[in-house]
Amino acid sequence: SGGETLDDLLIEAFAVVREASRRTLGQRHFDVQLIGGIVLHQGKIAEMKTGEGKTLAATLPVYLNALTGKGAHVVTVNDYLAKRDCHWMGPIYHLLGLSVASIQHEASFVFDPDHDSGDAAWRHLRPVNRRQAYEADVTYGTNNEFGFDYLRDNMVLDLSQCVQRPLHYAIVDEVDYILIDEARTPLIISGPAVEAAQKYQTFAKLVPHLQQEVDYEVDERERAVTLTDEGISRMEKLLKKEGLLKASDLYDPSNYMLTHYLESALKAHVLFRRDREYVVKDGQVIIVDEFTGRLMHGRRYSEGLHQAIEAKEGVQVQRENITLATITFQNYFRLYEKLAGMTGTAVTEAEEFHKIYKLEVVVIPTNEPMIRIDNPDQIYQNEEAKFRAVAREIEERHTAERPVLVGTVSIEKSEHLSEMLQRKGIPHEVLNAKHHEKEAGIVAQAGRLRAVTVATNCLLYTSDAADEEDSV
Repeated sequence: SGGETLDDLLIEAFAVVREASRRTLGQRHFDVQLIGGIVLHQGKIAEMKTGEGKTLAATLPVYLNALTGKGAHVVTVNDYLAKRDCHWMGPIYHLLGLSVASIQHEASFVFDPDHDSGDAAWRHLRPVNRRQAYEADVTYGTNNEFGFDYLRDNMVLDLSQCVQRPLHYAIVDEVDYILIDEARTPLIISGPAVEAAQKYQTFAKLVPHLQQEVDYEVDERERAVTLTDEGISRMEKLLKKEGLLKASDLYDPSNYMLTHYLESALKAHVLFRRDREYVVKDGQVIIVDEFTGRLMHGRRYSEGLHQAIEAKEGVQVQRENITLATITFQNYFRLYEKLAGMTGTAVTEAEEFHKIYKLEVVVIPTNEPMIRIDNPDQIYQNEEAKFRAVAREIEERHTAERPVLVGTVSIEKSEHLSEMLQRKGIPHEVLNAKHHEKEAGIVAQAGRLRAVTVATNCLLYTSDAADEEDSV
């Protein structure tokens, strides 16, 4: 009010939030949560152990930074948390005169104590449109929703149709997952391209005439196929016979689309195998998840690859989608004027955070002395040595009648470990896509005495994140 900076207001702002929290929720921020709040206000990453109250700690810097009137975003990993945290923390912001909203995959809400939705779980969440949710002082939502709304805003024909305001301040929850693990995941909005089914079918017939090592070379590690000079010449002859070549040189600009179809057909023919990367079911090509082995209904390969596989398998070639707008999480979150993050595990990736985002990691002490022992990682010379050590560890825990939950990266690894446990005579359950119909029952029994459960990591970590709109 008198020309103060946010830093000048910090002590007073944090004090009123703490008091508002005590009066509304009956929860008073611990001193370590105040420290976490200061770190988040400074645009740094606060490493706070699980259970230390990150959700409540975030209200301090969010309130302070929302005082500018430019809006503050809290980024969660799934829709449920975005809705829960908005409803849970809503009374604090409301008492302090700020509006708070939640954006969901198909709806948006604003916290309103005078509204009764009739739903006991979300009684005070009033439906609003997307723009009104972003006009709130505080907005909770997932990384996917913020990212897709940004892309849609960049595709509107008139500025009045934009929903987001300039990106001012964001706190990213589970920051290591969103900004490191998912950093290069592209968000893609796509639309139908010109119909070209016949071209894909033609190239699906021509490509098998090419010979490996003579006409093309394969790099399995990079998942790439490259035509040799001989392959280019042979392809030019085949295309001339079909009457498709507009200029004698395949790589002449006039033949641009032909090279696109050729590269897609070559990849589909050489790198993608039926019943491994995909299955053909009911006249459709369905992608198989490489980690779980589950069928990914409704998902399609981008850049014409899915159409090329459909042509190769002789099923109906569906209309291709072209990318209209795309951005990675890494590039989206770097657009914010000030960015902060919180997680239980950030120090191990501190160097990456600094290098990519110029974010410093600060470890916040626990409110009470930590009684859980977090052992350091153990590194083994090779994979088999690691599995033998894991099997021994499981055997020791099992003998002591402790329940054990083991996470693996793929079905193959979970079944390999299962065989080792069978040889040791250790009864156990395997939880992966092959047994997903028994999933609920296996999880329900996983905490029993002597229970051993082997699961793929993706089934251990469930996220309600909205599906990307097109691409894999």
